[in-house]
Amino acid sequence: MTAESTLQTYNRVAQDFFRQRSRKLYERPWLDRMLGAMPAHRGARRLLDLGCGTGQPIATYMADRRVAVTGVDGAPEMLRLFRANLPHATAIEADMRDLALGMPFDGILAWNSFFHLTGAEQRAMFPVFRRHAAPGAALMFTSGPSAGEVWGEAAKGAPIFHASLAPEDYETLLAQNGFRVLAYRAEDPDCNGHTVWLARFTGA
Repeated sequence: MTAESTLQTYNRVAQDFFRQRSRKLYERPWLDRMLGAMPAHRGARRLLDLGCGTGQPIATYMADRRVAVTGVDGAPEMLRLFRANLPHATAIEADMRDLALGMPFDGILAWNSFFHLTGAEQRAMFPVFRRHAAPGAALMFTSGPSAGEVWGEAAKGAPIFHASLAPEDYETLLAQNGFRVLAYRAEDPDCNGHTVWLARFTGA
């Protein structure tokens, strides 16, 4: 399984994914924690949403809280839906693995996207997070609760690859790239069983 084939799968099932995606926003407590951790300043805070998908419901929730959202996705059909759902947001078709936008963000979010990469590709993402992080930026991503690889379903029975490192590996990678863990919860029962990391960029 490659990132390219993952993008091809999501591109093929984008419409079904959009219809099936829950709008209950069980992620809200974690999104609110991220908003609380993002640095405040006079202008709109900037969020980089990696693997933004259709923008519903997460990016829409953040935009409704006056966050300037930049959505990045490598599946053109997903990005087309994102643009339709968030016409005032910035939408960029790109592969997160080699992203270099040349600008910092107050928040970096990789919700249910980063974990489609292989373990080696995930390790290589932490410098990408770092180079897009403004001072004090909040980083939030989902992973598995332990090291391993599994197959899930994207939509309409389409198989999709997931991988995870061990929690201690994520802790090490975060520290090596200047991030301090603020919160971690494995298989959070209040968030539909998601394993969530929230960290702050210290620049150290």
